[in-house]
Amino acid sequence: MSYERSVSAESHAIEPETVWHLQMPQIRFGRDAVEELGFQLRDLGVEEEARGLVVTDENLRQIGHVGRVTDHLEDAGYDATVWDGVEREPSIEVVDDCISFVRENEGGDGYDFYIGFGGGSCIDVAKTTRAVIANGGEVLDYIAEPTGDGENLTESGPPLVLMPTTAGTGAEISPVAILSVEEKDIKEGISSNHIRADAAVLDPTFTTTLPPDTTAKTAMDALGHAIEGYTTHPFDGLLRATDPQERPVYAGRTELTEMFSEKAIDLLSSNVRTAVHNGDDIEARAGMLKGALFGAIAGLTAGASLCHAMAYPVGNRYHTYHGETIAVLTPASTLGYNAASDPERFAEVGRLLGVDTGGMGDREAADLARDAYVRLQQDLNVIPSGLNELAGITEEDVDWLASQTVETQQRLLRCNPRPVTEADAEAIFRDALYNWD
Repeated sequence: MSYERSVSAESHAIEPETVWHLQMPQIRFGRDAVEELGFQLRDLGVEEEARGLVVTDENLRQIGHVGRVTDHLEDAGYDATVWDGVEREPSIEVVDDCISFVRENEGGDGYDFYIGFGGGSCIDVAKTTRAVIANGGEVLDYIAEPTGDGENLTESGPPLVLMPTTAGTGAEISPVAILSVEEKDIKEGISSNHIRADAAVLDPTFTTTLPPDTTAKTAMDALGHAIEGYTTHPFDGLLRATDPQERPVYAGRTELTEMFSEKAIDLLSSNVRTAVHNGDDIEARAGMLKGALFGAIAGLTAGASLCHAMAYPVGNRYHTYHGETIAVLTPASTLGYNAASDPERFAEVGRLLGVDTGGMGDREAADLARDAYVRLQQDLNVIPSGLNELAGITEEDVDWLASQTVETQQRLLRCNPRPVTEADAEAIFRDALYNWD
């Protein structure tokens, strides 16, 4: 099996990376930050009376959250249209519908600005819609081969502001949009700094209506970003790109991303129990949203790794909720298989999760990180106990899931701190069938 540390390194240029790069949208965070949405758009150069599109879902419209956003847009002098056709785990066809809506209403140039409002699905549809309108063509033009044509995005388009209503995906700052390809039972990503938003406005008051199970599931995705980002390869353990343009967006951890990871693990693990069991606690909600943001800055810059690579085949085939899938896979993958790669670092993960590791060796403390994570899930009381409870997955399904992980997820596996063969993936999937009795 080929296992390359860089998707862009030529065989004659096997040298370690020496440069790291951090690119972020403008970030506006805090209770009632939505009230500054108009100011944010003006700061991005959007003139009064500009026409914009809010990409969201029907549920957020029905509970009144979308109305809060459009009211502030109108008060600021903007003309806002709402498209609420986003579905969970959106397909390419859903994005095509949104693109068609834009072209039918505004022509080829599209709207003057875009707002993505909701969970990761809404945000990814907004990102992809803006990018395709700006670059022309269709979604499949920019999906990697062999599913799509693999063309590069060259334009970012009009200003895009993303507003999450969940504390989990980190899609509001991510340079990647993930879409389902329904006829192939796979997910594909468009990865480019041109798909990244210009600004993110994070207001914890929008997260208080999340039910306990969704709160827990999205939190596990955020915690996965933080832990994977903290334990992935250092940036100079990967290979140098032959051209700065070719440097992958998942580029390895740095001292900066490590600081964000550590704070994210602390914020998420210390606030999630309260947020799940007392959803009106705005301080806990703010801590969760901040932790998710910090985890995304770390994990979506340094790189998600094995757990996310395994989660995509599971989600594709069984249509499971992404955060829930990350939750059941993390003990066996990130905190199980990967712990042998750097026991000292994983022992620190245990300490960040609240384990008293005094007097222990690093390997023993690293093992307790997994135990602490599983205990956290049990306390939340809404997370499945493993892949079997999640989707009825059994030993018979393991071979297919393992082959799909290794064959289709090299973009993520290149960041993993341990090489992963198909046999390794099979063993990890078996381990993840049951996390507790």
